[in-house]
Amino acid sequence: MAKLRSIVFLFISCICMHSLSSSHAQTHNVTVLKQDQHLSDQAGDYLVSENGLFKLGFFSPGNSSIFGATSNRYLGIWYNKLPNDPDAVWVANPETPVMDTSGVFALASDATLELIHGGGNISISDPKKTISGNVTLSLLDTGNLVLREVATNGTVDNILWESFDHPTNTLLPGMKLGMNVEAGKNWTISSWFSDLIPARGAFRLGIDPGNTNQLIIWRRDEVYWSSGVWENGSFQNAPEMTRRVDLFEFSFVSNKEDKYFSYAVKNRSTISRWELNGWGQIMQSILTVNGTTWESTEVSPCTFDLNNPGALCIEEKPSECRNGSDGLVPVRGYFDGTEILSHDNNTNMTISDCHATCWSDCSCIGYKSIYSNGTGCVFMSGTAKFIPNDYFDATYVLNILNNSKDGSPAEGSKPSNDIKKKWWLWCIMSVIFVVALVSCYLCYIKKRKPRLMKQIRQEQGLDELRSQITRFSGIYKLKIGERIGQNFRMFSFSEVLAATENFSAACRLGQGGFGPVYKGVLPDGEQVGVKRLARSSGQGLEEFMNEITLIAELQHSNLVRLLGCCIQGEEKILIYEFMANKSLDAFLFDSDRRKQLDWQRRVHIIEGIAQGLLYLHKHSRVRVIHRDLKASNILLDENMKPKISDFGMARIFGQNESMANTVRVVGTYGYMSPEYAMRGIFSEKSDVYSFGVLLLEIISGKKNTSYLSSTGLCLIELAWELWKQGHTLEIKDTSLDSGSEEEVLKFIQVGLLCVQEYAEDRASMSEVISMLTSDVTHLPDPKQPAYTISRSGATSTTLPDSGCTTGSVNNETITVMEGR
Repeated sequence: MAKLRSIVFLFISCICMHSLSSSHAQTHNVTVLKQDQHLSDQAGDYLVSENGLFKLGFFSPGNSSIFGATSNRYLGIWYNKLPNDPDAVWVANPETPVMDTSGVFALASDATLELIHGGGNISISDPKKTISGNVTLSLLDTGNLVLREVATNGTVDNILWESFDHPTNTLLPGMKLGMNVEAGKNWTISSWFSDLIPARGAFRLGIDPGNTNQLIIWRRDEVYWSSGVWENGSFQNAPEMTRRVDLFEFSFVSNKEDKYFSYAVKNRSTISRWELNGWGQIMQSILTVNGTTWESTEVSPCTFDLNNPGALCIEEKPSECRNGSDGLVPVRGYFDGTEILSHDNNTNMTISDCHATCWSDCSCIGYKSIYSNGTGCVFMSGTAKFIPNDYFDATYVLNILNNSKDGSPAEGSKPSNDIKKKWWLWCIMSVIFVVALVSCYLCYIKKRKPRLMKQIRQEQGLDELRSQITRFSGIYKLKIGERIGQNFRMFSFSEVLAATENFSAACRLGQGGFGPVYKGVLPDGEQVGVKRLARSSGQGLEEFMNEITLIAELQHSNLVRLLGCCIQGEEKILIYEFMANKSLDAFLFDSDRRKQLDWQRRVHIIEGIAQGLLYLHKHSRVRVIHRDLKASNILLDENMKPKISDFGMARIFGQNESMANTVRVVGTYGYMSPEYAMRGIFSEKSDVYSFGVLLLEIISGKKNTSYLSSTGLCLIELAWELWKQGHTLEIKDTSLDSGSEEEVLKFIQVGLLCVQEYAEDRASMSEVISMLTSDVTHLPDPKQPAYTISRSGATSTTLPDSGCTTGSVNNETITVMEGR
């Protein structure tokens, strides 16, 4: 029967596609698309702006068509007057490519934009229920695709949708980069996953959501770069970004409703784009017309990526074996006699992830993508000779890293003869170096005292940390190897290095907001988890000490057990019990591994998390608010028993305290309660809100921080809408084939009771456990959650990048600074 249904569906789909293409008039190049008109990929149809500057149509990125019989097709916008292949400035379906040329872009009779193909439909815009006039779709000469309602006299009554509100990797003149709090809009641009995959990559550019007027680049939701504050028409740390005042007008608007950056061209003959590339660089391209030809102007010269000389430099942070220079030389060729260090077949790894992994491993001298689409990594080590060869395509570029501590390139890894010929540059640099050395020595003499004081303060801080670690048990000084209680002890750095094989890539388990996590094996054979504080982490001594003192103090079967720590110089390392099944998100958000979580196992996980939270709130010797409860902070042992981890952001409450507030908001967007995200107020009910989000994620198998393409709603919004309509069970994970309807409904209702907008309406954890574990079926009706939009269009509590926002890959912890 299932096979018959598939054949019938395929037959109907073919009929519908044929009907669309046959009823579709010869659109070809048009300037306006009307209702029930279409653009066909097979027919080569395009939508062109009035003066022919921009074009909308189907394309394949780069040379993707040569990598296999089927080429991924995307609907996008690109400059029409340039002679090269389409270089898209906007993509309609970046996450869902069409696998063939069957794509048809349609403006339906209900004023929705849809991409129809042999595999189904992709919604580009939401349906509009109140439309009085005709609806047309136009591509403006600004590059903005606009869906608008047009009156019978030809005047524009209303703009229903525009592509400028849904940017991809490019900021065009007239676009906004920032947020509108009242409308709940947040305009950011994201790098492509690779040159051939326009899906969201590792980097995102937007406005600081705190109280400072500056641009921020996040790498997987961790701050990677900031522009400095906007002052007198430029950014404090990046004035080169706005230096072309002869061509552009730059503006930064910041008031109660709006906070955004934008720029406009002064001359209509100038075209420009700001592109966030896969290396986290801002590419500023400027082209001006000279007669009938376009001439390019370079902006912000950069040597970090030689393939992109117009990028804004963002320097690599130094590591133990790299001397501070980035050492990145992209070249065409191959290694002869290279020893392969390791492979990572993970298709979620971008080339920048390969670079970060190789950079942190001193035995790695080069890397490249495994797959032709720019995903996966292969790392090279050993002695090797590099052979330049221009025959190799850009996707096979080998990036040679500086592998010596003195800054000289690894032997055999000289990129080309052209670089050798520039030996005279080294002579000039040597003279400059001598002058700089003398200047530095004079500065050193002048600043020696402040530096010594800083070193003394740092050593005092570490001594204080060691004292704080042992203070709770009454021990004045803890030596390496000695224990506190039955388990906690101080490890030496050499022990940690031996346990993790010198922090080798093979032992690396993952990356958290704190830093990388490794698997270690102690001399007695015990397996442990090793969490190493990254120097680039936003956390420091305070969070490190907070986690040690809290976890060592807390003892519960649903809390992760801390075995010890290591402190040496700037190294701050935590040693945990080893959790064989890693974290909950690794199962929950993976389409295959999710099937291992049957209903009873999910109930067991939900109840275990609830018991751990109840212990923190009520039954531990100190009352604790976790403040960062999420799927990646729930670890699973070999029996899939859940354990709450990561207490770096937790706060201890006094017995008479019920709530507190802070100017330093910490946590993860999508899990933060509205009163905490907006006003810095947190309490036990803040953790209850996070638990409610997590409960809904466990039942649905979907992330709250991702919009669901079929509905345009995030998880909380979808659960609330289905609850009001009486179709609550539709949110249940389709891979679940067990669990009674009554029990599933009860768990969803408890989740909605936890995410209500006002803290006083939410249940306590003791009430939550009572509702989950009792046979009571009649529960109070939930009120509207936070971060939702009502049917009337009124918006409940909203915060840009919070609640229902497109999240990061791994939802790492963030910190938001808010003035009080």
